Amino acid sequence: MRTMIPAAAALVAAAALAAPAAPLRVVATTSDLADIARAVAGDRAGVRSICTGADDPHMMQGKPSFILAARDADLWIRVGLELEIGWEPVVLEGSRNPRIQPGQPGHLDAGSLIEPIDVPAGPVTREMGDVHPSGNPHFWVDPWNARIIATAVAERLAALDAGGAGAYAANAASFRKAVDERMFGAAALAKIPGDELWALRAAGTLDERLKREGIAGGGWDAMMRPLRGARVFTYHRSWGYFARRFGLEVAGEIEPKPGIPPSGAHLDRLVAKAKSAGVALILQEPFYNARAARRIAEKTGLPVVLTPISVGGAPEAKDYLATIDTAVARLAAAKPSAEGARQ
Repeated sequence: MRTMIPAAAALVAAAALAAPAAPLRVVATTSDLADIARAVAGDRAGVRSICTGADDPHMMQGKPSFILAARDADLWIRVGLELEIGWEPVVLEGSRNPRIQPGQPGHLDAGSLIEPIDVPAGPVTREMGDVHPSGNPHFWVDPWNARIIATAVAERLAALDAGGAGAYAANAASFRKAVDERMFGAAALAKIPGDELWALRAAGTLDERLKREGIAGGGWDAMMRPLRGARVFTYHRSWGYFARRFGLEVAGEIEPKPGIPPSGAHLDRLVAKAKSAGVALILQEPFYNARAARRIAEKTGLPVVLTPISVGGAPEAKDYLATIDTAVARLAAAKPSAEGARQ
């Protein structure tokens, strides 16, 4: 027994070095950011989100419970690009937590990490609807951006907890690998590094490379391949990053302006455009009312694909990867109807 005491003491000391004195407290504004942070943090942090996957983050209100969560947070992660502008300032100010205010190490703005789309060319006015002056904030639905966020979260957590730097980096690498495998398939990733697969796809030479090396394409990329070039309607301007990544073209939104409910006249114009422009399907989040989408579908025969855009937005969307799984699977299932709509 005496010979085991030093070994046991060494194990206790190693465990003390492996974990922070107290787990970090992370609060993310959306369930997607929270899920990515949870994957990176592992057991070194407790992570919670303000919005659930069933919430429209544009429409949230600052609540006392949000302020209480922010008050104790070591790290606040937001989408940014004005997505939370209607409620985040109230929460941060009410928290009286200097660690998580903008510009501090405990405040991570994910929107500052990505290249935004839909940036207005001129001045933004209220007449334009709920337009975001700095660009479209719905960037997490592009898996490439999820990789970027994971890397940034690991770096920021390491800055707050230097002892966990190695664990955070390893967890972020595991998350990126999981995204890469889901995107391109295990066979492709076994022969070509993930970063190279993304570069090949961006250059438009991935299919050629896979064919040359005798690799069967797989993953989300292969499942979405039949829909490349398909024109779609969305309800809100929220699927642009997803569409760009997978080769869809957003031909119009059911909202005439962001945040403005559609009129009958606007829906009639969309019906006409669907027929003249060969629109393939309607893509929409479940938390928006589907009545308008179904009215268009009744007059055009277009399939309506209701799928969550965030973690927790459907029973299947248990985490980030499963959320993209769900969207891709539902779009792929709509393919026969979509092809018919384009003929």
